[in-house]
Amino acid sequence: MSADPADGDAVTSEAAPDRPKLPPLREVIATHGLAASKALGQNFLLDEQLLDRIAAIPGPLKDQPVFEVGPGPGGLTRAILRAGGNLVAVERDRRCLPALAELETVFPGQLRVISGDAMEVDARAQVGDGGHVIANLPYNVGTALLIGWLSTSWEPLPWWSTLTLMFQMEVAERIVAKPGGDHYGRLAILSQWRSDARIAMKVHRSAFTPPPKVMSAVVHLTPKPAPEGVQLKHLERLTAAAFGQRRKMLRQSLKGLPGALDALAVVGIDPQRRAETVSVEEFVAVARILSQ
Repeated sequence: MSADPADGDAVTSEAAPDRPKLPPLREVIATHGLAASKALGQNFLLDEQLLDRIAAIPGPLKDQPVFEVGPGPGGLTRAILRAGGNLVAVERDRRCLPALAELETVFPGQLRVISGDAMEVDARAQVGDGGHVIANLPYNVGTALLIGWLSTSWEPLPWWSTLTLMFQMEVAERIVAKPGGDHYGRLAILSQWRSDARIAMKVHRSAFTPPPKVMSAVVHLTPKPAPEGVQLKHLERLTAAAFGQRRKMLRQSLKGLPGALDALAVVGIDPQRRAETVSVEEFVAVARILSQ
């Protein structure tokens, strides 16, 4: 499903009866001098209908705890608040704080803004178990944040209920990739061993201000139980070795990882296969043996 990159100003100027009257996002950007920062990986979405569609992907947000990274001028923030979410937003760019403070006034009790780096903020501590993460992630830290949220919990299920995250299309395709394709690799395995991942929406580059050079997509992840007896560190080492030389047979790429070739034999995986043919479940089975 491709997003219509229509200008969002017309949407905000004629506020619907059930939404507070807010200035158009372009006006907010101009008023506060919020030209997107390339250094911070900023690309703003201004189409409020599109933003409402993104906020609807996780399902009903009424009174639900939500965590957002990099709200910028507050486009997606508005959509989450309109949907009734109780939102904690982390913003590194201090220029955006006055614009976000205005939203705190319009939506009293629903929004708390943290000035800081999302890489250093404990999302779970801020929103609690069962929270949703919804974000148009900065391109330069998006993958690192995702891996952090996927790997911080060893309970049967992760602390989050859903992750709804905007990535560059290439990254999105790597997250949801299946064995045998060019996009299949470590990121697919580290994402899918603890979650079900799908591309929920494709977003054209022209929907952003300024337009990035590439297409984007919203990935929706829902948690699934952790496989028993598997330690993440062993899965990480296994996939790093296997895909570090992805065109080589496993017998070559894994020979430097102690116990890996023996584990292949126990699981019944032909060492002449290449990493991109091995399923997530098969990698997990090998990692389980290495974890013992």
